[in-house]
Amino acid sequence: MSSLRGLVADTLEFSSVDGPGNRFVVFLQGCTFDCLACHNPYTINPCVDCGECVDQCPSGALGFTTTGAVTWNPDVCLQEDHCHAVCRYASSPKARHLEVADLLARIRPAAPFLSGVTVSGGEATMQPHFLRALFDAIKADAALSRLTCFVDTNGDAPASTWKLLDPVLDGAMVDLKCLDPAIHVALTGSDNARTRDSITRLAGRGKLHEVRLLILPGRNDDVQLLEATGDWLADIDPRMRLKVIGFRRHGTRPTPIPLVEPSREHLERCAGIVAARGDFSVTVV
Repeated sequence: MSSLRGLVADTLEFSSVDGPGNRFVVFLQGCTFDCLACHNPYTINPCVDCGECVDQCPSGALGFTTTGAVTWNPDVCLQEDHCHAVCRYASSPKARHLEVADLLARIRPAAPFLSGVTVSGGEATMQPHFLRALFDAIKADAALSRLTCFVDTNGDAPASTWKLLDPVLDGAMVDLKCLDPAIHVALTGSDNARTRDSITRLAGRGKLHEVRLLILPGRNDDVQLLEATGDWLADIDPRMRLKVIGFRRHGTRPTPIPLVEPSREHLERCAGIVAARGDFSVTVV
């Protein structure tokens, strides 16, 4: 088994919202985007060991090594996430380097109740070789091989990453924050060229499980933009599975521009505009 280590932010034994069925979820640390609407902002960057969170930990779970690195003791941690709240670097002292075997040991007890494993983040594809090693190990394990292997991704990955993952990847859920490149930069700090290429590439390989569209009222919900998004997606696959998601403020950081939660009616209207451009399978959440 591979001795590669990945920087893991957290794991979740059971989830019904991270792909089809009941799934074990691995959240990797690190992301190529810095989204205004990020719900896991503490997974964007690796910890810089500044230590500002140590004295503010109510459980005393944080400390220092002799070399000045921040340490975390999960056995005494109260999981109140004060460290995330006070961090100025969109990071977490709880992220840990784990080997593939460490994750398999966590997956096996839950396996009889699972449909598959999803690797999310942060951004899963920032650690492609660890991701490949994990999926290789799942496929090779008699007790786990029936589990499907998915990634939840922003799509900001080169073609070489998808080529590496292709033999072991069962499906990908790709977030398209906005079709318009300039608006995408304003929302994420990055261009969307690789995201668009990833959607096209994965669909062509039969590996695109769904595209997820996050609706931010006043930012990416212009009617013409939504129509163009639907047309672009329909050109790739008019029967594509889409999930239209309304922005929720819970868990996000303060932003320099105000972000508004859409009403259910507004979300349904946006979904309807996109849906009219193809024969999509649309879910609104």
